[in-house]
Amino acid sequence: MRPSHFYEPTTGHGLPHDPFNAIVGPRPIGWVSTQSPDGRLNLAPYSFFNAFNYTPPLIGFSSIGHKDSVANIEATGEFCWNLVTAELGEQMNQTSAAVSAEIDEFELAGLTPEDSRVVGVPHVGQAQVVFECRRTQTLRLTDADGQPTPARMVFGEVVGIHIEERLLEDGVYQTAAADPLLRGGGPADYFRIRQEDRLRMRRPQV
Repeated sequence: MRPSHFYEPTTGHGLPHDPFNAIVGPRPIGWVSTQSPDGRLNLAPYSFFNAFNYTPPLIGFSSIGHKDSVANIEATGEFCWNLVTAELGEQMNQTSAAVSAEIDEFELAGLTPEDSRVVGVPHVGQAQVVFECRRTQTLRLTDADGQPTPARMVFGEVVGIHIEERLLEDGVYQTAAADPLLRGGGPADYFRIRQEDRLRMRRPQV
């Protein structure tokens, strides 16, 4: 058996940095734009984000605590996901600052709020890919004993998709061409996808 570091999360990992997030990585970033009922804009990145279904297309993110994004989505039923690329990394990082609900993170990060086509929530005008979404569920996550955690999982159906045309080659989306930024590693680590690192594996035919 290979030497390994074992720990039970309830008693602590005993390491300089919690490895859980780093192991589940790299992870796409849930850069979520929302709007309050009175028109205040909010833009925040979430480390726990992914896609969960093809038809209808469903995405979701987990918020550790009932933050402004969750409150706005519960009130309006709408949000947008904005693709974080390397060129927008610094702006994304600025929107992670813990500021009051009155602060417009679009303005804080020097980003342009652009009107969406289907939902009323603006999206990041500089983003190369955008999902316009309508909320389907908000779940309060529990532990194995059924006790509630601070985390809220928000799911949304993607009802509109914007893709920069240069990212489509013969109608096929080119993931690496967008240069997406992914979360992983230590407390400040991010990763990029390179075309030369692509592997292709076809599903077995049975």
